[in-house]
Amino acid sequence: MIGRLTGRLASKAPDQLLLDVGGVGYLVHIPLSTFYELPEPESPASLWIHTHVREDTLALYGFLTERERSLFLLLLGVAGIGPRVALTVLSGIPPAELAAALRNQDVRRLVAIPGVGKKTAERMVLELAEKAASFAAEGPPTAPAAVSADDVISALVNLGYRKAEAERAVDAIARAGAPKEFSDYLKAALKKLTGG
Repeated sequence: MIGRLTGRLASKAPDQLLLDVGGVGYLVHIPLSTFYELPEPESPASLWIHTHVREDTLALYGFLTERERSLFLLLLGVAGIGPRVALTVLSGIPPAELAAALRNQDVRRLVAIPGVGKKTAERMVLELAEKAASFAAEGPPTAPAAVSADDVISALVNLGYRKAEAERAVDAIARAGAPKEFSDYLKAALKKLTGG
């Protein structure tokens, strides 16, 4: 099993990256919280990895912190949550907010995340409320990146929002004065879409 990778960041997107480790390119799926913290392409990068093996699939999921990987693994332990949904959850809400929502049994906040229905949110709260307390101290990560409305719309579509819905949210934010950083722009769009 692969537990950690260190190499050169060959390319990055809001949902995945390509990490060149000794001439081998590893495609790694990532949450937005990790994307926010990534350096520019061609820079060195290191990720904590969860290797997900099924009879028909071998997929790598990467995180900048071991704590975030641990939260991902907790989510995988909930019935009905696979790696894609767990990654969507971590992309739709910062880890500290997720831990708080679980601890406070805030089902409404969890249902606002695309891909999370009421039953799944209730299962998450039931199974993870006590375990989430250890993750409460972690703050939401941010990092500078170039702003592009199209990139923000693309990231929202990758998270499960309809394109028209994403465009309306991004346009509304742009009219009010678009943030100067991609992560802030995306967070503002997510807040507008989730009513947070």
